Amino acid sequence: MNLLICARCGARTDVPLVEPDEPVIRCAACGHRRRFHRLPLYCVTGPSGTGKSTVARLLGERLSDRFVVLEQDVLWLAGLRDPADDHRAFRSAWLRVISMIHQNGRPAVLCGTVVPPELEPLPERALFAEIRYLSLVCDPDVLAERLRARPAWREWDEPRIAETLEYTAWIRSCADRMDPPMTLLDTTHVPVEATAEAVCAWVTGG
Repeated sequence: MNLLICARCGARTDVPLVEPDEPVIRCAACGHRRRFHRLPLYCVTGPSGTGKSTVARLLGERLSDRFVVLEQDVLWLAGLRDPADDHRAFRSAWLRVISMIHQNGRPAVLCGTVVPPELEPLPERALFAEIRYLSLVCDPDVLAERLRARPAWREWDEPRIAETLEYTAWIRSCADRMDPPMTLLDTTHVPVEATAEAVCAWVTGG
């Protein structure tokens, strides 16, 4: 299941060699070729407070017969955090985990804050047919109030809220110019059930 370990010679790599015209991974050590499920990954992203975690719970109920829904924060662990390297270990770990999940034949929906420049340059990106990005967004005043209403243990002070509002403005201004572009979904005045239905339609192409 681990695509980074050769099934023939046992060699391990951090840079998978995927043949461009078919879903085949090749071992750099012995040349062994192995077919694999090269599926798309769907990222439901956006700033904190836009509704990702709430929507993720509903997506699991609606999509579990066809997709595996995952919440990114469960791997937000000290050993995977490295701000100096843009948390590369954290992002690579997720792509490796999802590539193994995909070998069961069902694509994954990853819910968590991520943008194309954080995943597209990684070597593990080659294990996916494509990565699609849908970013939830929210009007600044509403978003700020949502963050202020969170429990104290989440430590949402005013400087952190201001930083999130700046990040939201950046997402709105740059989404269509990223590679690949990000689709935006405004959750400001939309009930969570309706947001979940819209996300499901985006994932399934409906």
